[in-house]
Amino acid sequence: MTVPTISDRIAQTVVKRCLEPLVEPVFHGDSYGYRPGRSAHQALSVTRQRCWEYEWVLDLDIKNFFGSIDWELMMRAVRCHTDCAWVLLYIERWLKAPVQTPDGAVEYPDKGTPQGGVVSPVLANLFLHYAFDRWMQKHHPDVPFERYADDAICHCKSEAQARLLKQGLETRLAECKLDLHPEKTKIVYCKQANRHASYPLCQFDFLGYTFRPRSVRNRVGKLSVGFVPAVSNKAAKAMRQEMRRRSVLHRYDLSLAELADRTRPTLRGWIQYYGRFYRSALAQVLLAVDAALVRWAQRKYKHLRGRKVRAAAWLKDVKSRQPGLFAHWAMETTVGR
Repeated sequence: MTVPTISDRIAQTVVKRCLEPLVEPVFHGDSYGYRPGRSAHQALSVTRQRCWEYEWVLDLDIKNFFGSIDWELMMRAVRCHTDCAWVLLYIERWLKAPVQTPDGAVEYPDKGTPQGGVVSPVLANLFLHYAFDRWMQKHHPDVPFERYADDAICHCKSEAQARLLKQGLETRLAECKLDLHPEKTKIVYCKQANRHASYPLCQFDFLGYTFRPRSVRNRVGKLSVGFVPAVSNKAAKAMRQEMRRRSVLHRYDLSLAELADRTRPTLRGWIQYYGRFYRSALAQVLLAVDAALVRWAQRKYKHLRGRKVRAAAWLKDVKSRQPGLFAHWAMETTVGR
């Protein structure tokens, strides 16, 4: 990721405010990334609904998208919406600006757009609007999709349709000097109840969630199998690692209440994002927080040192008396109901 200077961030904000109102009205309704009034949760909700309606998914991954954007094509797209000389000048300068690496070396790229810039998301959406969105509307109007920046999910009625779409997109993106990632782009079968196909791929990841067959309750309360999202293994692993790394959980001079205060913003952020769908899966992930608290208690209190079972019982007692102390404890109570 490239970190622009303060003056560059100010200038890019001005350019964004000039360019965004010009391009937003033409952007596709199923483009959700970094757009006003749109969110990842909206994209996930639509994806979940369409996975119930369509049996097949083409999970797209563009190889090194931000590092592969062709400057000439990018500027051609920008000129379709503005002829303002200073806007065009600044965007071209930012695209071609040299990049200083952490070791101090200076690189002079010949393509790509720097990530981390204020205006980069608008430029990325504009490029893919022409490279992907409009092409899909013209050549595959019967294939709905959700795109969040360079991540896209396409819904197909059959495996044959998904394969045909993949071939077409390989050609189309090559015309735009982009490549589909050969391993990460895949065709997935959205297996649900009463569907017995033995297709090898029955899950995909999108925006930190894994969509796959799971046990769900139907409208009359009976268990069945549904193709639904829950926090992905990759996101869960990152959360566990973050908990292990957090220095606050190694602060034995703090009280339990102080630990709760300092971890609350992070836990609430995880719960608000990853707890939107299938919250019980996130509740299982956040048990790692309790495990960290048990270790903290063993080191904090002399009478609990070396006594894991007793420390776990102590924490369980605290939880029963103060169920709202830690953010994820309140969530566990809700899931339990």
